[in-house]
Amino acid sequence: MDNKTRMENAMAYIVDETLVAEMKQNKRLTHLFNTTDPWEFEKLDEIAHSIFGSLGKNAWINPPFYCDYGSHIRVGKNFFANYNCTIIDVAEVHIGDNVFFGPRVGVYTAGHPIDAEVRNTQLEYGKKITIGSSLCVGANTVINPGVAIGSNVVIGSGSVVTKDIPDGVVAAGVPCRVIRSITDQ
Repeated sequence: MDNKTRMENAMAYIVDETLVAEMKQNKRLTHLFNTTDPWEFEKLDEIAHSIFGSLGKNAWINPPFYCDYGSHIRVGKNFFANYNCTIIDVAEVHIGDNVFFGPRVGVYTAGHPIDAEVRNTQLEYGKKITIGSSLCVGANTVINPGVAIGSNVVIGSGSVVTKDIPDGVVAAGVPCRVIRSITDQ
């Protein structure tokens, strides 16, 4: 089994020439995106749609934006990512509708072995991240590999999301934890 197949099946893999070629292609696109004049809205939108695996209507990403492959990122409608968003997408990243990221939000699917000898072989792996709909993720938040965040959620600024977050809550902290339910009050 080749390394690309291993990566796509959440197995340990080594970045080889095939994966490097895919990253280079995406790096060209993200470089073009990040160096396009910020008032060229149509061009930025066109480039963003070529980076992402799928990107819904009325999506907006403020440059600079960074990702490894782009093709593993699936985003719904009305998505907004503020400046310096980074998505390390060695595994699938699914983001629902009406999701808003503050500045410097990081979504990281990549992981590395804990054992030094194994890690030094350059093995890595990825774990899928799922983010629901109607979400606000505060600035400087980190979302770690394998996490699922429900819908109708607010994640406070500076949080480090290490575990799943259920629907309908405000969550914050390091590590991120549920603070309270979102109610009509």
